[in-house]
Amino acid sequence: AGWVANFALLLNLFFIIGTLVSLGAVLTLPGIAGIVLTIGLSVDANILIFERIREELAQGKNTALAIKEGFKHAMPSIIDSNVTLFILGSILYVFGSGPVQGFATTLCIGILSSLFAAVAISRVVFDWMLESKQEITFDNKYTHNAFKNVAFNFVGRRKIYYIVSTAIILLGFIFYFKNGGLNLGVDFKGGRTYLVHFDKAVSTEDLKTQLNPAFGNETPEVKTAGEDSQVKITTTFHIEDQDPKTDKVVEDALIKGLTPLNNKFEIMSSQKVTPIIASDIVNGAFYAVLVSCLFMFIYIVVRFKKWQYGLGAVIALFHDVLMVLSFYTILDGVMPFSLEIGQDFIAAILTVMGYTMTETVVVFDRIRERLKESGKDDLHGEERNTLINFALNSTLSRTILTSLTVFFVLLVIFVFGGDSIRGFIFALLIGRIIGTYSSLCISTPIVIDLGSSKK
Repeated sequence: AGWVANFALLLNLFFIIGTLVSLGAVLTLPGIAGIVLTIGLSVDANILIFERIREELAQGKNTALAIKEGFKHAMPSIIDSNVTLFILGSILYVFGSGPVQGFATTLCIGILSSLFAAVAISRVVFDWMLESKQEITFDNKYTHNAFKNVAFNFVGRRKIYYIVSTAIILLGFIFYFKNGGLNLGVDFKGGRTYLVHFDKAVSTEDLKTQLNPAFGNETPEVKTAGEDSQVKITTTFHIEDQDPKTDKVVEDALIKGLTPLNNKFEIMSSQKVTPIIASDIVNGAFYAVLVSCLFMFIYIVVRFKKWQYGLGAVIALFHDVLMVLSFYTILDGVMPFSLEIGQDFIAAILTVMGYTMTETVVVFDRIRERLKESGKDDLHGEERNTLINFALNSTLSRTILTSLTVFFVLLVIFVFGGDSIRGFIFALLIGRIIGTYSSLCISTPIVIDLGSSKK
């Protein structure tokens, strides 16, 4: 079954890249973030299906019937999570600009292709394997008993989770004021970025020291860009000066600062972002996210027929964003790489929101299913809490498998990728962990507390 999932995942990537090429799209880091999210969706859909099939097999059904029933029971969760994210992508595309639209484009294309690959292609391959009487397995000796009979009391410990999250967010606020605000990048505060290629490898720290006096005792940001002999230099030197001649002044200052290194160099490209443009990007992203949250809230309320589910999901989104921002402020200056807030960070936050919404909707769907089976429809009571704990534990295997799959992929990119994307991948790694935590420990308990308040 794992090879079927891998085959569907590869086809999904081919569909996405082929569509982007046919549209003449330029693949940027936010676009790559959208692809990373859709890969996670594709993996998640396959794991959802396989977990459902394993449940059917455990009930004594034959392989053919188990596959049929597994796909049938997995579809509501897959459809709900993908439709919710498609709403997010569509709203971001309409109301966002620049990097936000790039993310939204790849996300929407990826959702459609991952649905087709995970649901249609996988089913066709399984049917072919059944007809050709090939053996199909959905677990092994290591995973057969994994997460069986687990009984974590998520609901009973919810106050502990609330305290932990609140403490981290408050600590983030303390460091925010201690650091004098967020470490904003050129995309947020404006500035100039230069891509410079050297004949020999250079040290980023040496470049910072060398350029500091050239830029009026203002230390620029320097990152390697793909190789040790190529760097990206970002500075806010004279960014408020609107005189057209200022561009030449800043470039001359850059050349003056680099010349004493005795390392032949060439300025490959340059980019300028004025504070006005930076403000437009931020405002566009902010309003796009707010409108997206509103539409996702409406969809979840309609699908789950309880406003508590919609509000719980939206609160989980804001919780995760605040948590990622808190870790960024706490660890800024501690990590050996830049943790600046720029358009890459916007893409990371949007990806984290996507992961969180997917995890949350899948958990909500399993709760809805268990409630329907039990005939319970209220949002309070100890019996209800026991049932919800059971539903949360039954999704634990799928949640852990999906999270670890994406986490290890991101970890490899983080370790072997360059400095220019390390901060971006770090945000995704933190966000993946936080999203998994909040879907189990924050969003569902909030739904329970919101329901209990009616008593």
